[in-house]
Amino acid sequence: MTAETAAAWLAEHAPDLRIVENGQSVATVSEAAQALGVDAGRIAKTLALRINDQVMIVVARGDARLDNAKCKAVFGARPRMLQAAETETLTGHPVGGVCPFGLSTPLQIFCDLSIRPFATVFPAAGSRTTSVEIEPDRLCSLVGAQWTDICRLAD
Repeated sequence: MTAETAAAWLAEHAPDLRIVENGQSVATVSEAAQALGVDAGRIAKTLALRINDQVMIVVARGDARLDNAKCKAVFGARPRMLQAAETETLTGHPVGGVCPFGLSTPLQIFCDLSIRPFATVFPAAGSRTTSVEIEPDRLCSLVGAQWTDICRLAD
């Protein structure tokens, strides 16, 4: 698993999308924004969460934060981030390269409405140095995600 798995999945499901090998770390929102020359909001961070007994993936804009009240209203509980080892086991991707493409375990995926205003966003592509540019609606559709509203912009 890793970038190869994400690349194979994208080649099968969206062969027109080009994976960007950044040649440097894009593992954090700030690193990705700097490497790609875009606003931090356009970085589509992928979060691996546990809410009660359910593990899920949430894709949100890079400068947004989970809102506990919204999460509780939507899912009935506060989210907990998965530990790095569990994240890698369940997604097949290392922390800093987690993406909703080519997951090693079928997980429910949500796209937060925070990414929707952008023409394109940049999620990771399975490694700490790769990303892909994609329209938010296409991203959501491509990975079979549901739209949700569980984030807020950072203060």
